[in-house]
Formats: sequence, structure tokens, C-alpha cells
Amino acid sequence: MIDFQDRHGELRRFRRRLLALFAFVVLCFGLLAARLAWLQLARHAHYMAQSDGNRIALLPVMPTRGLILDRNGVVLARNQPVHTLEVTPSRLRARLDSVLDELAKLVAIDARDRRRLRRQVADNPPFAASLLRSGLTDEEVARFTAQRFRFPGVELRARLLRDYPLGEVAAHAVGYVGRIDPAAQRALEANPDPGVAANYRGTDTIGKEGLEKSYERQLHGRTGYEQVERTAAGRPVRTLSRVEPVPGANLVLSLDVGLQRVVEQAFGDARGALVAIDPASGEVLAFVSRPGYDPNLFVGGIDPQSWRALNTSPDRPLLNRPLAGTYAPGSTFKPFMALAALELGKRNATHSIHDAGYFMLGGHRFNDDKPGGHGEVDLYRSILVSCDTWYYQLGNELGIDAISAFMARFGFGAPTGIDLEHERAGVLPSQDWKRKRFARGGRWNGGDTVSISIGQGYNSYTMLQLAHAVALLANDGLSPRPHLLRALEDGVTHARRPFDPGPATRLALRQEHLDLVRRAMVGVTTERDGTGYKVFRGAAYTAAGKSGTAQVVGLNGGKYDHHGTPEHLRDNALFTAYAPADRPRIAIAVVVENAGWGSAVAGPIVRKALDYYLAERD
Repeated sequence: MIDFQDRHGELRRFRRRLLALFAFVVLCFGLLAARLAWLQLARHAHYMAQSDGNRIALLPVMPTRGLILDRNGVVLARNQPVHTLEVTPSRLRARLDSVLDELAKLVAIDARDRRRLRRQVADNPPFAASLLRSGLTDEEVARFTAQRFRFPGVELRARLLRDYPLGEVAAHAVGYVGRIDPAAQRALEANPDPGVAANYRGTDTIGKEGLEKSYERQLHGRTGYEQVERTAAGRPVRTLSRVEPVPGANLVLSLDVGLQRVVEQAFGDARGALVAIDPASGEVLAFVSRPGYDPNLFVGGIDPQSWRALNTSPDRPLLNRPLAGTYAPGSTFKPFMALAALELGKRNATHSIHDAGYFMLGGHRFNDDKPGGHGEVDLYRSILVSCDTWYYQLGNELGIDAISAFMARFGFGAPTGIDLEHERAGVLPSQDWKRKRFARGGRWNGGDTVSISIGQGYNSYTMLQLAHAVALLANDGLSPRPHLLRALEDGVTHARRPFDPGPATRLALRQEHLDLVRRAMVGVTTERDGTGYKVFRGAAYTAAGKSGTAQVVGLNGGKYDHHGTPEHLRDNALFTAYAPADRPRIAIAVVVENAGWGSAVAGPIVRKALDYYLAERD
């Protein structure tokens, strides 16, 4: 017998199941529709950008680095085309290491090249080219070209590489560029402006020293980019658009390369520094550090042998002596001491002493450089013949604090603010300085002051500071801060924007006091008793000058023997000058390390510099 009641129950259950399944299907389609609406409407812009990002790549286009020129247009730093090997990882048909091993059979590839390439490959997208080697020789280019078919993904290209055509000339002022190492990369990424790091994408060099570093932002320019369409495998298909890079600005310097060369040649094999400044403008005309180095060694990375030779040389060619070398000024300090005596009321034009050849203080005898002394000496003659005894007495009367306060007005013991990094302040000694300098609190004594008064003792200044002080003296106490940049020149239009050094330093000094000291400095070079007379005899101009000799090591009461003293312990030779004396156009300070008498060694270098700048050049 058939149970119709059960058939109706089964049918109802089946319909309920069918309805539940239908509802589930509708719900799934609803969720799919909602998800589709979410993706197509709400998230359309986001995923479109991602899609374009997968399809379109932005490749950086490096800007041309600005040139560096001297005041007359002589090129000191330029960009030279060189052959480079570049690797595009997405186009390689073998592992990167295998490709490099095969390439090394054709061109020189060292471990440093491999490390740099791997770092770039990790940072760049796989379809972007990364630099493997630059500066390939003609032979290497020929060998690779013949085997080029074996290396898909490796391209031979022409790039611009920094070049310093004059080699060592003005190297410490110009500086150099080098590879962007990890420290430089971290510094770029740490900049609060994210555009700074982005501006160096695709660039592998950056300014490391000198003006190349100080004006890196202006020299570098602005990186451009190309929009490149690519396949899913990352291979480029076509260029969609291009934003041209903006070339860096050219630096027009105040340096006169002709003067720079004359001075560097005048030094010969000697060590030392010279700075020449235009007193009226603060423009640095010559910035010499000897010995020098060839900045081309650093472009693309210096080789270990050259780096070792530069760092282990006892002559320390990498030391920027005008900027970071500090020296006792010797007797070149005396004109400033004489001016202090006049300004502070301790001496006048007629006051004189009898120099017996020594000065006694507390039972200690301070000898003059001339046995028996100079006889009757007034302020004028104290500068003319460089009488130590006159300044021993003066320093003892003034006291160290008065000397220190007065010399600070001329910039001694403080950075000048020149547009170069790593300028040293030097040491302008005082009682407070000595207490802080020595662990147990050094006590100042009268003998310290006596030594300070003739430019010895704790005095320690750069030639840049000394030249700036001479420029202030020459220009009636008025001089802008020293600077090497004269103008920025637009890399496209070549329009020039003059450099503004800021307000000039102005010292309140009595004109009659300045005139007296300057007349004495003229006498140094024009009168037979003057310490610089032989150096400037027959000059076509009138110069004001002062010679100086500074001890490197104390004699402890003994007599100095130049030839019997080890070379590195011999006295330093110094000379300061400005000319023409009536209308100064150039002020100079020079030191020749361990060379002896200032007038005999440093003076002739100054004479050659002034002859060139005031006579031969014109």
C-alpha cells in the first residue's frame, strides 16, 4: 500500500532544500556583485594606479653636473664622455655571477665593481640598467664589442664622468666627487625632504670634498625621468613620456688660476699654505695647499694603492692646510700687537725703548733674535726690524686678556665663515682657554704672555685667518667674509647671479693708528733695514709686508741650529703682505713648513705672486 503522506513530506523537504540552495546561490552572487562594485567603484583609482605601476615604470634620467670655472673662465671641473658597461638583470639569460665571470675574461672587473653592482641591482627595478664599470679603455671596448652577442642584458654605453683637467691645481679648493657610499646614502635618506633622496636615483657620484661638496645641491641639478611601458616579464616596450633633467648650475670662482699656478710652482717641493684675498670684496684669489693631489684619482673610486700612498705620506697631501692647518704666526703677529698698543693707549708714535738684546721677567731671560739688540727702538722701527724685545715689554704690560680680546676683533681664533666645510678655528690663547685646555686647570704665567706677544707660544691660526686679518688691516678695518664663489651661472641660460657674502666686518680703529702701522709695513719692504727689503728690491709696485719665523719646538734656552735640527722640527717661515700699498688689491699670508727664515723662504713666494698679479698678469 502506498503512503501518500510520506511522498508529500519528502516533496516539502526537497523544496525547502532547493529554496535554501537558491538563497545560498543568490547570496554568493550578491557577494560577488558587491565585491565587484567595491573594486570597480570604490577602489578603482587605487587598483588602476597599481595596474599602471605594473605596466609603466619611471626610470631616472641623470642631470648634467655643473662646471667649475675660475674668474677668467678657465675650466677646473668638467664632464667627460667615457665608455661604461651596464647590466639590466631582467634581460640576462644566465645567473648574474656567471655572466660577470665570463665578462671578467674580456674586461677588468674587481671585487669592488661586483659589490657596487649587486647593491645597485638590489635597489633598482630589474628592468633598470645598473653600472658595472666605467672608464673602459679602447682595448676593452674592442674586446667586448667583438663578443657582445654572448651577453644579452649587458650594454656598452657612453656616460659623462667628472674630470679635473688641471689635475693638482687648486685641488684643495675645488675638491672632488666620489661614489655614493653607504654613509652618503644614509645621509641622503635621512634628509627630512624626501625629494632630496629621490633626486639622486640613478646617480652614483656625489661631492665629497671642497666646493664640490659645499655646493653639491647647486651642482647636481634636478633628475628627470622617463615613463616606460613594460611587459609582464619586465621587458621595456616603449617610452610613453619623458621629463627632461635640469642641469646643475656652473660655479664661477674668485680664484685666478694663473696666480694659483705661479704660487704652486714657487713652492716647489716644499710644504705649506698660501691664501690671497681681495681686501675690498673678500674674494679669495689664490688658495694653495702644498703638496697637492690629483682629484681625478677619486672619481669612480680611488684604487687601494693610491689611497695608501696618500694616507701614509709624511707630507700629508690630503691635509687642506689653508683651511685646517694651524700655525704660530711668528713676527707676522707684530703689526697687530703694535696696533693694539696704540688703540689701548699703551704706546704712541714717539715712545721708544733701548733694546739690549733681551728682556728679563721673573729671573728668566727672553732673548731677541739679534745678539746685542737693536738699540733705540720706537713703534715704527719695531716693525721695520722686527724687534722682539719691544714686544716682550709690550705684551707684559698689556696682559694676555687684553691681547686676546683685541686679536679676536681681527678674527684670530675663530672660523672666517668661508664657503668650505671643515674650517678649523685655531687657538687664540687666554687665561680661560688655558684653564679649560689642561686637565688640572692650567695657570697662566707671565712667560706665556711674553711668548704670545711675538706670535709664538700657544698662538695657532690658519693662513686663511691670517690673510683675512691682513685684508682688514689693509682696508681700514673693513672686509667682507672670505669666499671662493663669485657667481652661480645657470646651466641652460648662462645667466649669472653674483654671490652675496653678507655684511662686511667693520672694526672701529683710529685712522692715524692704522696709518702708522701700515707705513711701518711699507718700510719693511722699501727701507734697507727692513726685513723684506731684499725680497722686494726693484719691484714695480710698493708693497707693505711683514716677515715671520715661528718655532715648531721649544729650545729650552738653547740656540737654534737650522741645519743641525731634524727637518720636521725646523722653524716655519711666514710672510704677510698687501699691495699696492696705497690702494690694496691683494692681501697675502703664506707659511712654508720647516723652511727657516720667513724673509728668505716665504718672502720670495709672495714676491712672485704679487709680481704676477700686479704686473705680469696686467
